[in-house]
Amino acid sequence: MPDARPPRHPRPFVADTGGTRALHFAKDEVQSRMDVRDPHALALAYTRMMMGFLLFVPAPATIGMIGLGGGSLVKFCHRHLPHTRLTVVEINPHVIALRETFCVPRDDARLEVCEADGAVFVRETARRFDVLLVDAYDETGLPEPLATQRFFDDCRAALTREGMLVVNLHAAHPHHAVHVDRIRRSFDDAVIVVDDTARDNRIVFADSERPPRELRLGPLRRPLLLDEGSWRVLQPSFARILTTWKAQS
Repeated sequence: MPDARPPRHPRPFVADTGGTRALHFAKDEVQSRMDVRDPHALALAYTRMMMGFLLFVPAPATIGMIGLGGGSLVKFCHRHLPHTRLTVVEINPHVIALRETFCVPRDDARLEVCEADGAVFVRETARRFDVLLVDAYDETGLPEPLATQRFFDDCRAALTREGMLVVNLHAAHPHHAVHVDRIRRSFDDAVIVVDDTARDNRIVFADSERPPRELRLGPLRRPLLLDEGSWRVLQPSFARILTTWKAQS
């Protein structure tokens, strides 16, 4: 008798439209989008906002990522942060199987993509990251194990003393306020919440220090590791983070 149970890990599908390539679990939900002509660009506004960690940690030695998706963040970091070691954790093997389709580089001395449960990884890892990026939506939304108080506590424990957690949250999620409150509890309220420029997502920056480190006021400056072209793309998002930080200070 055939097994009627749903597959443990759903298979995403890829759609090419007008020079872009998108990763979907459902037709009307885009998980990741890539400009086919520029595969390393950050095509979605929230990914550009997540790179705002460079305002706080300008030269991270280690970055951990929970969720691979189409690999937008890992591709950008691999290209523009040449001295950073990247560890990406993805639970769905079908997503990992599409890494070549989305031009995600092969594992090398600086990059490791591993198939594992992100919640278990941060709980059990002995590694300590300067930055931990959490962007791990699936076909049902944000998986519950990646939104518990225990998970955010474990994220803080997996950071270096001056490390930063960055979490992508959907602004319209019914439990959005609960998730933000849990992050605040785990990080003693050392948190900045910023809408992306499309206002569909909210990015939470949580600082492992108490109190959060001070951003330098004055003109918004290009991080030394970014070229001028990348800086022009990221500057509006970085300016939005700085404005939000000033308003909350």
